[in-house]
Amino acid sequence: MALGDAILACLTERPMTGYELAKTFDSSIGFFWKADHQQIYRELSKLRDRGYIQGREVVQTGKPNKLIYTLTPEGRTALRHWAARPSTPPSIKDDLLVRLHALDSIDIDPIRTDLMDRLEHHRDRHENYERILKKRFPDGTASDVLDLGNLLLLRLGARHEQMVADFCEEALEALSAMSGKGTVVPLEDGKREKG
Repeated sequence: MALGDAILACLTERPMTGYELAKTFDSSIGFFWKADHQQIYRELSKLRDRGYIQGREVVQTGKPNKLIYTLTPEGRTALRHWAARPSTPPSIKDDLLVRLHALDSIDIDPIRTDLMDRLEHHRDRHENYERILKKRFPDGTASDVLDLGNLLLLRLGARHEQMVADFCEEALEALSAMSGKGTVVPLEDGKREKG
């Protein structure tokens, strides 16, 4: 997936300014596709040059004028063509997993600290997904196709975060069980709370 495809997908919801698009990325697509605001603005220019989007200038009083972007028919066609291609499963590039692979050759305490930090991070993200799910889909159902896509994404995100948090707990417990070997120190009671 290219950033341009993600932008085209966002613009199917409604016309947006570059700023609104960046905020949409931060609060929705940003959970699974990272892009900073500068990348988004650069990509908007490329999409405009290709004729996939158009910008309409809105004159504002006391503020700079703003551009509101919409999909062109060519942009909708490009999005449909992109969406019809098979997706590519993502590859994992995670330095923590490489460290676990080399566990017999490195200091364990920094790994434990890293695992505890990851556990907290993924628990927080899981809670955030659950909060959004309860707010947007209190009865657990979607009202239309757009809502269905968002509901499915939120459920996947919540499950993923819970799975990674569970893995971190499992790894920490395994390292603690080895406390008689090497430099592993048992976890202190109360250091972790069950989620």
